[in-house]
Amino acid sequence: MVEPSEANPSVEKLAAGRDPVEAILSHCRSVVLSAVEKGWNGPPFDPFALAEMLRIETVPRDDIEDARTILSGGRKFTIEFNPNRPRARTRFSVAHEIVHTFFPDCAESIRNRARKSQVPADEWHLEMLCNIGAAELLMPIGSFPELRDAVLNIDTLLQLRKEYDMSVEAVLLRATRLTEQACLMFAASRIEGERSQNTYKTDYAIPSSTWSGPVPHRFAFSDRSVIAECIAIGFTAKGDENLPAVGDVHVECVGVPPYPGRLFPRVVGLAVPYAIQHASRRRIEILRGDATHPRGDGLRIVAQVVNNKTPNWGGGFALVVRKNWPQVQRDFQEWVGGGSGRLRLGSVRFVLVDESLGFLSMVCQHGYGPSPLPRIRYNALGACLVSVAEIAREKQASVHMPRIGCGQAGGDWSIVSELIEEKVCRQGVPVTVYDLPE
Repeated sequence: MVEPSEANPSVEKLAAGRDPVEAILSHCRSVVLSAVEKGWNGPPFDPFALAEMLRIETVPRDDIEDARTILSGGRKFTIEFNPNRPRARTRFSVAHEIVHTFFPDCAESIRNRARKSQVPADEWHLEMLCNIGAAELLMPIGSFPELRDAVLNIDTLLQLRKEYDMSVEAVLLRATRLTEQACLMFAASRIEGERSQNTYKTDYAIPSSTWSGPVPHRFAFSDRSVIAECIAIGFTAKGDENLPAVGDVHVECVGVPPYPGRLFPRVVGLAVPYAIQHASRRRIEILRGDATHPRGDGLRIVAQVVNNKTPNWGGGFALVVRKNWPQVQRDFQEWVGGGSGRLRLGSVRFVLVDESLGFLSMVCQHGYGPSPLPRIRYNALGACLVSVAEIAREKQASVHMPRIGCGQAGGDWSIVSELIEEKVCRQGVPVTVYDLPE
């Protein structure tokens, strides 16, 4: 999995000639089974209780970033953790630090770390194995059998992460071990020092039991891979691409916290054979991200809902557009002032900002401000969406938007999404909807 020149000395000592991933998983499983025999149970599996069983003290400190392991006398370890972090992150950080103590030279590594001002270049390998081990401690053998039948896509797994109060990486690893779906789970990080800012290489890849393809050694993604779109923690990306030695696959992934000392998020995700699961062009693509930064190439049209009472945008997504592209607001005001009835429900206004970005304002909200009833007008929205599809097809553009009509307009997303799929997606126009990451 890792070339000798890349191997961290601590990893080499633990692996002792074996595959490092299998070595850490085997050790963690042995620890888990022994702990279960002594009464440790779950879910949730409590890493603090496990630390106590292993005679590792845990101490809260709000002046550290996440967690760290220190020596508190001889070879006795203490894990200090920040109690102000989200609960799932704290649990994963403590489990991660427990795994650090499984490495035979952990005490000496801690002493060396205290004398260094920079993170060693090979430290990512040790951190990667501690992440894998932490996932095995928090979601161990025998746990969460319901994942066996779960539909594996990034949206479902992010929802399961919330339900289980686990890290995304832990849920992905456990689901991959249980599922009957053919898939390859991967974790990747940006290659630092490369000319291209979009070059990522896998840190590890783990196949499901039904994966029949190869599992290549640390392959690099192309510069145009969708994983480069995960520029922030929680941002998701989806797309079809060709992976080295794997072939055509559908990739879904999400940005997660970076390794210590690194700036860019790591990316974890799934690769599913293209022939088995192809992203349908007749459905909305939902991503975690920002609709004001639409993904993809070519002309991208950002669609928004506006009201029929004023041409001045003072709230919601339209306000964000006005602040970032004041020329779009001015164009709309001038258009409304150029003829009577242009603010009627069902009207649309399209303006091109440059050759790659345009905005389409749909008048389908009745009035503005607090209201006991939704202000969205679904029939008007349907009429607007017909125009959206016509404009997008004429200009060979993709369409991007937040969950239109469901904020201040008070609409029901189940209705809005079906209208979008019926009026736009089924006309062959790709539509991406963005939810801001949590």
